[in-house]
Amino acid sequence: MKTSDFYFNLPEDCIAQYPSKIRGDDRLLVLNRDKDIDDSALFVHKKMSDFLSLVDENSLLVFNNSRVRKSRLFAKKINSSQTVEFLFIHQYADGSWKVMVRNAKKHKPGHGYVFSDGTEAKIIERESDRGTEFRSLLFDVAVDEAWFERLGHVPLPPYIKREDALFDESRYQNIYASEVGSSACPTAGLHFTPDILEALKNKGIDTAFLTLHVGLGTFLPVRSEKIEEHTMHEEVYTISEETADKINAAKKEGKKIIAVGTTSVRSLESNWDDKKKCLTPGSFVTSIFLYPGYEFKLVDQLFTNFHTPESTLLMLVSAFAGKEKIFKAYDEAIKEKYRFFSYGDAMFIR
Repeated sequence: MKTSDFYFNLPEDCIAQYPSKIRGDDRLLVLNRDKDIDDSALFVHKKMSDFLSLVDENSLLVFNNSRVRKSRLFAKKINSSQTVEFLFIHQYADGSWKVMVRNAKKHKPGHGYVFSDGTEAKIIERESDRGTEFRSLLFDVAVDEAWFERLGHVPLPPYIKREDALFDESRYQNIYASEVGSSACPTAGLHFTPDILEALKNKGIDTAFLTLHVGLGTFLPVRSEKIEEHTMHEEVYTISEETADKINAAKKEGKKIIAVGTTSVRSLESNWDDKKKCLTPGSFVTSIFLYPGYEFKLVDQLFTNFHTPESTLLMLVSAFAGKEKIFKAYDEAIKEKYRFFSYGDAMFIR
């Protein structure tokens, strides 16, 4: 299967540059993935306020509670007037940080940088992984999350053609996000409000939370011509004992497992033991790549955003609902002027 098979033409004005004025005030395209459904009943147009009525009471929603780090930072190169932009990915055991840096080939081991508060760091190693350049940055003092909060910028994706603003600090963050570590927001959750979560609870619909820190595995492009040759970057996910127990019990009881976001899907499908019919609590590494032909073992329904052409996320939803159905739904969404990507509208695949 070719990567180009997952290309579609998206008008620029369909790409959301800002969140909705009110969180949760978004459109919702509901897609029926029943194999026997005809085109006339393939999808319906709803609003996020309708979501509660669309969820079967015998369901369990699984959310990713990872919190976005303000991981985009700027520094001056020592002995130069050059301003350098870094994107911090994660911290190594030795205290250094894996970073991406613009014009990476110009930045070599031994080069030093000073941040706006006077903190200094230097590159101690360079590496290339699947065609992407990284650097290891070691600071002269330990930096913590408070440091990132003071100096960092919200790492908005490159298709948002503006600088981050103060409102992005709250709107590019899920209301239930608690575990800091993502380089990008698991954006399916952006549509959920306290009122919606409370309404789900009052209806007797249970929720569970896992953690996958969104990294390069989620948002780097597929560079191979054939999708089968693409290798995902590794990402760490954690499933608590409470969450594992909830999901294992729900599966035994025949409840529908609804994954909120593709990161939740990847965590659940990575961990599920189809022989033992259970999840195992703990922290794990996944590089699972879900594309058409994959048979889902645990997830029954998926709440997600609209994804970029030729992306692993588009391939995942195509695996879940069928490529033909997804592309018909995307054509409909474009025709009806739905808003795409991180700050856009949502899709519920049933």
